[in-house]
Formats: sequence, C-alpha cells, structure tokens
Amino acid sequence: MVRFLPALALLLATPAMADDSNMNATPESGPDLTFERVFASPSIDGPSPRQAKLSPDGRYLTLLRNRDDDRERYDLWAFDRESGAWRLLVDSEKLGSGRELSEDEKMQRERARIGSLKGIVSYEWTADGQGILVPLDGDLYLAGLDGTATRLTDTEESELNPALSSKSGYVSFVRDRQLWVGQVGEDAQPITPKEADTIRWGEAEFVAQEEMGRLTGYWWNPDDSRIAVQRTDESPVGIVTRAAIGATGTKVYDQRYPVAGSANAIVELFVMDPDGGNRVKVDLTSSQDPELYDAADPNDFYLARVDWAPDGRLFVQRQNREQTVLDLIEVDPATGESSVLYVESAASPDYWINLSDNYKFLKDGSFLWWSELDGYGHLYRSFQGLRYRAGDTADPALVGTYLPIIPTTRQLTTGAWVVTKLVGVDQQAGRVFFTATTEQDPLEQHVYSTALDGSGKPTRLTEPGFTHSASMDKGAKTLLITRSSHDQPAQSYLADADGKRLAWVEQNALGADHPYAPYLASHRPAQFGTIKAADGMTDLHYKIVTPAMAPGKKYPVFYHHYSGPGPQIVTRGWDGALQQAVVDKGYIWFELDNRGSANRGVAFEQPLYRAMGSVEVDDQRAGAEFLKTLPYVDGDKIALYGWSYGGYMTLKQLQADPGLYAAGISGAPVTKWELYDTHYTERYMGDPNTVPEAYQAASALPDAAKMTDPLLLIHGMADDNVVFENSSALIAQLQEANVPFEMMLYPGYTHRVSGENISPHLWNTIFRFLESHGVTPPE
Repeated sequence: MVRFLPALALLLATPAMADDSNMNATPESGPDLTFERVFASPSIDGPSPRQAKLSPDGRYLTLLRNRDDDRERYDLWAFDRESGAWRLLVDSEKLGSGRELSEDEKMQRERARIGSLKGIVSYEWTADGQGILVPLDGDLYLAGLDGTATRLTDTEESELNPALSSKSGYVSFVRDRQLWVGQVGEDAQPITPKEADTIRWGEAEFVAQEEMGRLTGYWWNPDDSRIAVQRTDESPVGIVTRAAIGATGTKVYDQRYPVAGSANAIVELFVMDPDGGNRVKVDLTSSQDPELYDAADPNDFYLARVDWAPDGRLFVQRQNREQTVLDLIEVDPATGESSVLYVESAASPDYWINLSDNYKFLKDGSFLWWSELDGYGHLYRSFQGLRYRAGDTADPALVGTYLPIIPTTRQLTTGAWVVTKLVGVDQQAGRVFFTATTEQDPLEQHVYSTALDGSGKPTRLTEPGFTHSASMDKGAKTLLITRSSHDQPAQSYLADADGKRLAWVEQNALGADHPYAPYLASHRPAQFGTIKAADGMTDLHYKIVTPAMAPGKKYPVFYHHYSGPGPQIVTRGWDGALQQAVVDKGYIWFELDNRGSANRGVAFEQPLYRAMGSVEVDDQRAGAEFLKTLPYVDGDKIALYGWSYGGYMTLKQLQADPGLYAAGISGAPVTKWELYDTHYTERYMGDPNTVPEAYQAASALPDAAKMTDPLLLIHGMADDNVVFENSSALIAQLQEANVPFEMMLYPGYTHRVSGENISPHLWNTIFRFLESHGVTPPE
C-alpha cells in the first residue's frame, strides 16, 4: 500500500522541543517557490538517475537519466571508467515508437511505483557485458556499446516482465498470458499453453505485485537449462468493476481484486526446459504444517519468493494465509518434490512476518537470512541440511514441532537498530555489506560491512550527517552509494569496498547553475525532535520546518502524515522541494512517525495489530497537542493532510477529535478495510470473517457524521489500488447525514495523481481550500 503521497517521496532527534534559534529570521530575498515550478522540468531537485548498474566486467557504469526538458522521461547513459567519459547509449525519443502501453503494462508500472515515468524504465546487461536488453514502449531492443540497437520484438501487444536468461542465451517475456522464450536474436515462441482468460503464466498475481514486492512470475536457473514458472488461476478471485472515468469517455474494467476475507488466486509453480518441455509441477502443499495452514484448502497460501541457488537447487519461500509463518522449502527441480528446510515464526504472538529481499544463497551451501527474531531486523547465516524452527520461545504452543539446533545459525548483526538492505556479499573475502539505521539515530541510514563468519562488529563505511542507500556489483568489489541530507539533494558516487569515494556519479552540487539555486536564499532548515507517544513512554520522532517568522506572530501548520505500517516518513534525508513551497507560503510543515511505522523494531510496530485507526490517532493527537504548546504556532490553524493510509487517518483523526484540527485533506483514503486487498489488510487486521469487530472499529464509515471540521476529499477516478468505491461509500454516508464537505476528483487518474500540470492543480486546490476556511498565515 505504500503509495502515500502523489508525485512525492518524502523522506527528526534533538530533545523534546525543537531549536527555535533560527525561526525568527528576516525573510531572504528571492522568488517564492511555486507549485508550478516544483513539478516543472528540469527537476528542481537536480538530476535523479535511476537503476545504476555496473557491467559484468566492471568497466561501465550505466544508469537511466531524466531529461532537462522532461523530468519524467529517461534515457540510457553509460560511463566508461577507463576513459572517464559519459555517453548516451539509447535515446528513448529517437528509438521508441511512442505508442500507448497495454492496460496490463500500465497496471504493472503502477504497482512498481513508476506509472508516471516515460521512455526507458528498466534494462538488463547481457552476461558477457557486450549488450543491454532495453524494453521501450512495449517492445524489446538489444543495445550495443557502440550506440546501435537491434529490435527484438515488434508487436501490438506489450512484452511484460522481459528478462535475459542467466547466461544470456535466451530472452523471455510474458505476452497475452503466456510465457515466451527465444534465443537472443531469434523469434520467441510461447512455451506455456494458452488457457482461459483467468489463467496467467509467468506473471505475479495482484497481491504479489502490490504488497509482496514480487514483480515477476518466472525464474531462470544458473545454467539456462530450466525455468521455474508460476501459473495463476484468478477464477476464485472476486471482480471489482473499475470505471476509468476520463475527460472524454469512460472505460470499464472487470478487475480481479481479492478483498480482505475473500478467496485469493490459486498459485502453482512448474519447472520446465526453455522450450517448455519436461514440465514438472512443484509440490507446494504436502509439506504444510496442518496446524498453521488450512487443511481444507491447501492452496490457500502465498508464494512469497522463488530463487535458484548457485549449485542449481531451487528454493521457495511460502507464507501461510495469516502471515505468521514463513517456510523455506527446498525443491528437487527434476521431480518437483519438496521439503521444508527452515520455518520462521513471527517474533511475537500478536505480530506478523515482514517479507524481505535481504537474503542470499551462498556457494558453500549456506545462506544469509534477515529476521526480526530478536525484536529487530538483523542478518543471520544459516547452514543447510538441518531442520529447525526459529521463534519457538515466542510461541510455546509450537515448541517441539521441530528440534531447534542452535549451532546451525550464526547471528551476524545485533542491537537496537535495523538492517534495512543486504547490499552485497564478497564470499572470497568473507565480507557482508548492508545498510542499517543506527542505535543512536534511527533517522539516518548508513552502509556497513561485517565478517561473513560472524566475528567482530560491523564497520560503518559512510559519512555521518547523511542518510544513505547503496548497491554493489555481483562480486561485491565496488559500492554505488546514494546519499542526501535535509539541505543537500541526492548525490551518488562510486566507492571501493572500504567506502572510499572513487568518483562522483552525480555530485548534484547546489551551485549557481543548479535548478534549486534561485530558491536557496529562502530555503528553510528542518528541525528535529522527539515527543512521548500516547503511552507516555515511547519516543516519537518529528520534523518541523518553519517559515521566516516575524516576532510575536503565530503561524498555521500543514500537518503531513502517513501513519500506517511500512514507510518511515521522518528521516534526515532530502525532502524534496514541495515542503519548501508550502513553507514559502507562510505555513509550518510538520510530520511525526507514530507507533506502527517502520525501522524501529517489532515492539514499535506491533501496536497496530488488529487495531488500525486507534494507536496512530492517539499518537498523532499527541503531535497536535505538542504543536499547540509552541509559542509561534497558531493552535487554531492546524490542518491535516494525508494520502492513501494518510487519507484514511485524516478521516479517523477528524472523527476522534472534532475541533482539534482546523481542517483535513483526505487523499485516496481507505474507508472500509473489507474493500482493501487480502495480503496487506489481513497481515495487520486478521480475517474479517473471524474478527469482524476489529474491522468495524477500524472503519472510517460508521462515525463519518462526527466530522464537523472542514474536509476536502480527493481521489483518482481510475484508482486500481484503493478503489474509488472507498470514497463513494464515504460520499454517500456524508450526504445522507447532511454533513458538508468538499471534493476534488481526477478523471482517468489512478492512485497516483501526479504530473507536470495535474500536480500543481492538486496542490493549488488544497491551499485554496485552506484559505477559504481561514487557515492562512498572519498578515
């Protein structure tokens, strides 16, 4: 669900009161930052390269770079590390056809959070480093390092999930619900049968794409001889009629959407040769623990991850429907027979399993694993061949189900901090690289390395004062690091394995020629702090950005929140220019991470369990009450704004505390959790058929009439994620109760209402609404 703010990725810990030493500064000269400029080209944040990769031989660094004249269109560039020169490899405008994408590809891009992007959105190096597979406008091209490009497909249908096989002997993709495979340079053929419209081969099902972070449905083995392919039967899934209402017409789609408490798609896994022959079905059900899976419906589970180990063995991660157990299954690719190798239980009886991509199968047969077993997300190294269960002590009822053999696992990291990404493993040197928060400051993330054998302590490789992300080449010899701070937009550089910077990839310095330069004089710094949660014990981190204020005057607050599980809103990273535009209008920007948000450990997230719309409301109320104590805040002018889960929270906060807030903006809200999907909703709320009282308490509909403060409701009318029925149900409820409210709907837009023209319209609408209700800065 983590689409929490349209066209914006918003990335707070001094003592409880923010430092106000610079809050009464005289306004600097320079133009005000408008919403039109925030969303115009070139990007005001500077270049924002995507998908930086090193070639297999390490010579070239490639990335997708957006254009100065179109911030959302990306081309493929390459940096030759030997010559030190950049060059354009593929110009998306010259090579592409510009034709409209299929509905399936549009929806896949929405779920990958790249729905607004144009041109080249992904690419893949060949194994020999001599070419690059480039999907563009629904077709596939093979780009050479000399600037040439060979067209591999030319069809009206889109080629979904394109990939090269492990050794690049084959190119594969999904077309018309079948998996197609062909040798590179030759015509591809379907290798799976054409079945009913409800049967899809090689595609991840809706909840896998939207909630599980799994965007593909097929996987090549290491030597190109076999493929594991998902078969999805959507026939049990209920249909939501989605009307994509546009400016000049309406298209109606019958979307298979598994709402909470309803049937999921039936997912099977097969292993086959590249021509589709020698097909065997993987046994994913006989090894289920009858106490943890539904014996009456053995197909009611989630296929979470599929991976081939370096030695050619196949591994599957399987979740039970309740998402309290994650099985690691070893599969014999020749027969499809399977056995449970490892069982991960939830770290607490009232908790869930957070899926992760932070794992890796190693050449010696062991594997790295990320777990919250000790209450924080950490890395472990496990040795295969012995069955055991993690988490027995957390659930006494399961003790003895498997024998826990402690020597089979070594914990590589430990402490009151969280590993956020496994970056790379140098198996030859015995080093593991990862990003993590720090025990002293959860608002920064740094790159670390530690010994693969578990000896010693992690070593920080990056500079304090920034928050970082990173990736590595396959051999884990070179780091590609991206960093930012609240006063420095994202920068990226290459570093050696000790973190020493070798070369800037994008320095993005705030010099005179930077797009943000005209607004630097009025840039306002972020202040950070903590307050106590509603429980009186837990520290909550906040961020506040104030305009240049006149002494003795009080200012309105634009209170941005998300509040749900998943995102960490408050960090020390670059926040984008949007909040500076809000501050330029004379508003205080404020945000707070309540209990339930990410990167603070199990105990911090757990209070949301079967209690959405409760603890978050309490903690955000504490934030509003804190704001009212600040001498420069106008306590009668605190306006709430949230999108998606944040839109839901705006409704719940206005219902819980009439009069506490001056107004609320609710964007694309979930209003009834029975209307949202199975995997996300049931993870936190359970099954509505067994705990209907939890869903009733969490709903934003029963108390709709309690909202007496001004409300602006916003929704895209073609939303495939939080379907428009959520808002239409609320609209009807408010109208029947004769409750006044305002509304702005966006025909043809999905959950992501954004674009160079639409985004300014949205934000200007929000502030016209606030001004009409007197939520304005002092004269």
